Amino acid sequence: MTELPAVRTARRRYVTVCALFWLPPGLAMAPLVLLFTERGMALAAIAGFYAAHSLTVSVLELPTGGLSDAIGRRPVLAMAGVLNTGALLLHALGTTAAALTLGMVLMGAGRALASGPAEAWYVDTVQAAAGPGAELRTGLARGSTATSAALAAGILLGGALPWLLGLGPDPGARLTESTSGLVLPLSVPVLLGAAVEIVFVAYVLTALREPPRPPVTVRSVLRGIPGTVLNGARPAARDALVRRILLSTAAAGSALAAIELLMPGRAVSLTGASEPGAMLFAGLACGGFVCSGLGSQLAPLLARRTGSGERAVLTALSVSTAGLVLLGVTAAFPRPAALGLTGVAAGFGLVYLGLGAAAPNENTLLHHRVTSDGRATALSVQSLAQQSAGALAGVIVGAMSPGPWPWLLTAGVLLTGTLLWLRRSGTPGAPDPAPATRHASRAHWPTVDS
Repeated sequence: MTELPAVRTARRRYVTVCALFWLPPGLAMAPLVLLFTERGMALAAIAGFYAAHSLTVSVLELPTGGLSDAIGRRPVLAMAGVLNTGALLLHALGTTAAALTLGMVLMGAGRALASGPAEAWYVDTVQAAAGPGAELRTGLARGSTATSAALAAGILLGGALPWLLGLGPDPGARLTESTSGLVLPLSVPVLLGAAVEIVFVAYVLTALREPPRPPVTVRSVLRGIPGTVLNGARPAARDALVRRILLSTAAAGSALAAIELLMPGRAVSLTGASEPGAMLFAGLACGGFVCSGLGSQLAPLLARRTGSGERAVLTALSVSTAGLVLLGVTAAFPRPAALGLTGVAAGFGLVYLGLGAAAPNENTLLHHRVTSDGRATALSVQSLAQQSAGALAGVIVGAMSPGPWPWLLTAGVLLTGTLLWLRRSGTPGAPDPAPATRHASRAHWPTVDS
């Protein structure tokens, strides 16, 4: 069957939006903590900045999803880009704890605003062009690949720019001197990220066309958000497949939180010093995003080979679980160092490869269970599940002694999420469960036997 031009256009624009949105966080990821340190911030203060970010995301996740469903995807995405631009400028130029905290709050608000609208826009556009049963997995997979590629490229460029500015005649020192210390070499990648955010806002406003919506007022939007949130969250209570997606997403969030918390110290233990350990972690992070992008690209093939999206999720999460177990084994037997490094790299890559392959298949299943008027909210519920579980896992794993047990505990959590997919919900032999009825009333959501 020939693919419609409108579908190809929507997919291309969705991939571009994913790349433009995630390149700035990638650029800031490598230098940000070091930049805060250069501004005289203690580690406890930096932890407080990130706590402000996480709290903001958690508080705003569902209301902003409802806002997107109420007023449209494009204005909410543009608003996210504007807030992220302000956040990056504050991070690059701010010298006080108050300014840096405000930057983290703005970034958290931008993250919450952007957690669902782009994907919801893509699904809405494709289904409007090709019908409710339109194939979604390929576009979602390419969007995930673009996200991973943008993060990987951003990390490499963000880590390299400050180093390059210190070479030869040391232009970084001259930049700092000419700006009276306002712009440091570590600020440059963050400022570049702010410039990319401006490009992102312009692209969203010009490329993401939507059908006209009824005129709304601020008062009507605020009054309608609670109902929209309930509408988007209702499938989690009534649909066993949606609950399964949320639980396995929470398990994946636990795995990611454990890796982010444990891997820097593990890298230092492998190299014997902080500086080479930081370089090793940056390399592993970049490789992890590459593996995640590869997994996303392979997601449609995996679904075809396994026979359904559900079996594909089961297979992909099994790969990630195996990666966590390998990380635990290498932590239990750290010698010889070369073998430990090989095991860490392999385990790290397997975790991200599996999670990258699982996400497009999970989201394809999710989009076939929700309607357009609650789609962004459903994605926000999914994001909230991942972040909440990750925060809890971080607290638990951080309180444990270093060694294999934090890794193995996290592997057990992810294994539990994986085993949820052993029991199928769809019709045997079908590639995916039947889509939800798009013209049904809000009170009639599809239910699946648990």
